[in-house]
Amino acid sequence: MFRSEDDEFIGFATLPDQVHRKAVKRGFEFSFMVVGETGLGKSTLINSLFLTDLYKDRKFPNHILDNAEQTVDIERKQLEIEEKGVKVRLSVVDTPGFSEALNGEKSWQPIIDYVDRQFEQYYQAESGVNRKNIQDSRVHCCLYFISPYGHGLKPIDVFMMKKLHHKVNIIPLIAKSDTLTPKERSHLKNKVMEQIEENHINIYKFPECDSDEDEEFKQQDRELKSAIPFAVVGSNTVVEVAGKKVRGRMYQWGIVEVENPAHCDFVKLRQMLISTHMQDLKDITSDIHYENYRAEHLAEQMKQSTRERMKLKRESMLNPGKMEDTDNLIAQKDAEIQRMQEMLAKMQAQLQTNPRTPVNGT
Repeated sequence: MFRSEDDEFIGFATLPDQVHRKAVKRGFEFSFMVVGETGLGKSTLINSLFLTDLYKDRKFPNHILDNAEQTVDIERKQLEIEEKGVKVRLSVVDTPGFSEALNGEKSWQPIIDYVDRQFEQYYQAESGVNRKNIQDSRVHCCLYFISPYGHGLKPIDVFMMKKLHHKVNIIPLIAKSDTLTPKERSHLKNKVMEQIEENHINIYKFPECDSDEDEEFKQQDRELKSAIPFAVVGSNTVVEVAGKKVRGRMYQWGIVEVENPAHCDFVKLRQMLISTHMQDLKDITSDIHYENYRAEHLAEQMKQSTRERMKLKRESMLNPGKMEDTDNLIAQKDAEIQRMQEMLAKMQAQLQTNPRTPVNGT
């Protein structure tokens, strides 16, 4: 008896469509942080990336304030963008005041505390009774702005990146690259990458292409990888070039077009951040950085439980009459510590087998 292909159709081939519809209905969340010294065009670049004005109400601080007392403010802006029915809830975390304090700890500590706080909030929500609709405010990537005016990374840049690199995906950017000639830009890119390698800084590592990807995609991937650190220019000004209106910066010697790949890497950054690698940045945050946080959190809980066990042991020696009750409590603590040790060992083994797990920095 002849049976057509349709007769043997079960239906699970539609699963990707079901997942897609559910994901589109739920929407997507993405959070990134911008770090860099004042005056590098961070706000302008963010506005350029998302065609919006996130900072129109910002009040700039009075910098007559003694720099020794200057601290980093954490500003979190949220917006929802939609394209072809797909919604993304975007959180942009800015760090005005970074590198301005003479007391270096005031520059970096609020940033680290913020990243850790988002991990802690997610951990508490994930451990709660109601785990539906957990809001993910974890920082999925950090755009780190490097000054074009120096000779590469400054000591504060190296220090800050090493504080961040095992907590968040770092994407280095050379800011205001229109102040550099093509030769200077190429030299600075090479210098920054040399310093990143010399200082064992783990920046975001692009995933390898699957073998079945087409050649066009592989070429696109190679171009993105070779562009790191991205040399960027931001502008919210529309200028006219050959009868066409474009966003750019006008100088006496000509016009720098923000979205012209021959002028800067803005298009490559936007493509990587939004079109091709947003989900991978989220996956690395969840599978590696957050798991590192959970492992550290669990190790701290084990230390606390061990201290409590030692305290109970001392109390049992001082109060022989309550020894039986204390022994029961000690047995419970031993079981708790054993359970945490097993969980920690399992988590560490999973992290070690992940080829994209970075080496923890200092």
